[in-house]
Amino acid sequence: MPLFELSPYSLQFPDPENALGEPNGLLALGGDLSPQRLLAAYQQGIFPWYSPGEAILWWSPDPRAVLLPEQFHISRSMKKFMRKTDYQVTLNYAFEHVIAACASERAEGTWISQEIMAAYCQLHQLGRAHSVEVWHNRQLVGGVYGISQGALFCGESMFSRADNASKYGLLSFQQHFIRCGGRLIDCQVLNAHTASLGACEIPRHQFLQRLSQLQNTAISETCWHPQTVVRPTLVP
Repeated sequence: MPLFELSPYSLQFPDPENALGEPNGLLALGGDLSPQRLLAAYQQGIFPWYSPGEAILWWSPDPRAVLLPEQFHISRSMKKFMRKTDYQVTLNYAFEHVIAACASERAEGTWISQEIMAAYCQLHQLGRAHSVEVWHNRQLVGGVYGISQGALFCGESMFSRADNASKYGLLSFQQHFIRCGGRLIDCQVLNAHTASLGACEIPRHQFLQRLSQLQNTAISETCWHPQTVVRPTLVP
């Protein structure tokens, strides 16, 4: 099946269920990274992922990796760490620094190009892209960024410069997200790190159903306000 090429004059995407099986989830190429196109993509469970200097590729993998906030796994060693740490977690205080760190901290190279960073910073200015920051001694040591879709959060990337920083940030965020009415975190493709936190895979059609329901579910108006996030609590 030939790959669908996006028109520069339309924001229309093909049906995600028509994505290729190999490579898993590849759906279309071309287009641009305008806020309008990116938001149209996320509303349909589609996201961009491509190498710098190459054509933009759009994906919707099957199965889809998700994290049910109430199923977040905390290991015994992580619980011990949490009781001692003095990390502080904030929300939407340093988006540009977080996305830049996500790009620079990957030793094997990154898909987060200057073009990607500029595009997601635009979405942040529009109130649709958000960052979680982890601080230690006033230094940024970890973080996560992603896109809000009602009661669903689409996680894009994370970084860690200190022990358990990204895990601690994600745990703090997921408890905040639940308190505000959040229901699901999209992890896109399962990897060892997200699996260790309790992420699992569900069929794409099930994810798209959940997306359709949750993107129109209202959460607290204060959820995405810049703020210090309350320390996560541990359930015995």
